Amino acid sequence: MPKPRRIDEAVPANLSSGLRHDAGGTPVGEVRVASGYAGDVSPLLAWQWVQSGEAVLVDVRTDAEREWVGFVPGATGLAWKQWPGMAMNPGFDEGVVAAAAGRKVVLLCRSGVRSVAAAKRATELGLQAYNILEGFEGDPDQHGQRGRKGGWRFRGLPWRQG
Repeated sequence: MPKPRRIDEAVPANLSSGLRHDAGGTPVGEVRVASGYAGDVSPLLAWQWVQSGEAVLVDVRTDAEREWVGFVPGATGLAWKQWPGMAMNPGFDEGVVAAAAGRKVVLLCRSGVRSVAAAKRATELGLQAYNILEGFEGDPDQHGQRGRKGGWRFRGLPWRQG
């Protein structure tokens, strides 16, 4: 039987009782302890680290997501999975190591799920890697729409579209 689609995202979520890694909130300046990588940080703390030069921001969303939904100026765009089909990016390992250049790595995706998998892989490669809670777009609201409930954009951090 073939490996189920998105199993690499589902298993980590199930290991934490199905709760998102940002459930319950984490104070802005704190790092939430995680299993398999350095930890989870708020978008604001990640941005503080990037501004100080302490960390590099790696956006692991697809090129299409960054193009259509928006991107963080100065971030390294390095897809964890590639569109279409969401196949693993064979250049991820080399790209994330090059981007780190001896600094912490803070990883951003749409909602804070792919970035956990990417943080675990970056840690296996010897990097100090953190997941950015809430992702770029945050959680869906009561209408299933993102961008209104948490996330990089919602927090008023730098981003551009198109």
